[in-house]
Amino acid sequence: MAIMIKTPQEIEKMRRSGKVVHQVLEHVRGLVKAGATTLDLENAAEAKIRELGAIPAFKGYQGYPCVLCTSVNEEVVHGIPSSERVLAAGDIVSIDCGVVLDGYYGDSAITVPVGEKITARAKQLLEVTRASLEKAIEVVRVGATLGDIGATVQEVVEARGFSVVRDFVGHGIGTRMHEDPQVPNYGQRGAGTILREGMVLAIEPMVNAGKPGVQVLSDGWTAVTEDGSWSAHFEHTVAVTADGAVVLTQ
Repeated sequence: MAIMIKTPQEIEKMRRSGKVVHQVLEHVRGLVKAGATTLDLENAAEAKIRELGAIPAFKGYQGYPCVLCTSVNEEVVHGIPSSERVLAAGDIVSIDCGVVLDGYYGDSAITVPVGEKITARAKQLLEVTRASLEKAIEVVRVGATLGDIGATVQEVVEARGFSVVRDFVGHGIGTRMHEDPQVPNYGQRGAGTILREGMVLAIEPMVNAGKPGVQVLSDGWTAVTEDGSWSAHFEHTVAVTADGAVVLTQ
């Protein structure tokens, strides 16, 4: 496993690409409402990415057709935007976006409620998933391990009666979308690769309200929960520095 260590100058470039991702997601967040389609979100995101001078990272990646992944309710990740998919009040939609700017990638995801009124369980799902990411980022420092990150996510999630998806994990990121190492959202403290200064990781808890199992639909992309329970996804690109974790996508 060849882990690419970034210089401070490279991390600064990744901060710029991360800022673009953040701006795009905040723009799209404001468009999430009942009656909007996931293709509406897609079109707005692509226009914003181009306006900010970046290139969409997902479109064309291994044949993926869009700039966003939009995963609604029981969809976990990699939902393909569509004019057919109309958002309804009470839904939740996970929006995952990646860009390339000056040769460096940024990657981030948010899950957004549609309207003010979602079920208490859905609200808790969003809160727990977001909290698991925040707690995981807190343990990122030189000398910590990937197991520390995964165990932190798993503990936060399972303590609240939710489950962590095993089939998809976070990843290293830099001049390529997916670099070593893989970053699972489960594990044992102290186990796995030791974090070094200059590593950059996309940490991305995917959390199900029911059991952890997922399956991929016939489109070859969209992953859904096996039991039909809802799922949430939050992600940040995070640099390991001498001063601890630096979130590049905010």
